[in-house]
Amino acid sequence: MSAEAALERLEAQCAMSEYCTSEIMDKLYRWGVDASSREAIVDRLVDGRFVDDRRYAKAYVRDKSVYGKWGRRKIAMGLASKRIARDIAEEALDEIDEDVYYGNLCSIIRAKLRSVKADSDYELRMKLYQRGLQCGYESALVSRAVKEIMR
Repeated sequence: MSAEAALERLEAQCAMSEYCTSEIMDKLYRWGVDASSREAIVDRLVDGRFVDDRRYAKAYVRDKSVYGKWGRRKIAMGLASKRIARDIAEEALDEIDEDVYYGNLCSIIRAKLRSVKADSDYELRMKLYQRGLQCGYESALVSRAVKEIMR
């Protein structure tokens, strides 16, 4: 694919959905665009505000925390896999509403409580705790939520 065609195609895609620079670079690589053209295309997309890693990170965090009910740790790993800079990721993660965040965790644990089978109270607590950790929530917060729900 030529650099001009790739740029036009990416502008159209970026106008419809958020992408980060690493996703754009991956697309260009798969399309067979040479390395120097890839850099130039990414620079033009960033200059034209089609691609903005900070905006992408905020949208990613909002989507995964509100709709996916992911915890901070899982979201941070997702952003790292997209090669988002740590300071940008931390800034986006700081925008999570604490009440909504804790409410999401409690709803996950309550849902697990309804479906889990356990032979003892200890086993039940451990399964609920494990579920919270699997969703990427911090261990102290999961512990607090499990204790609160088990009361």
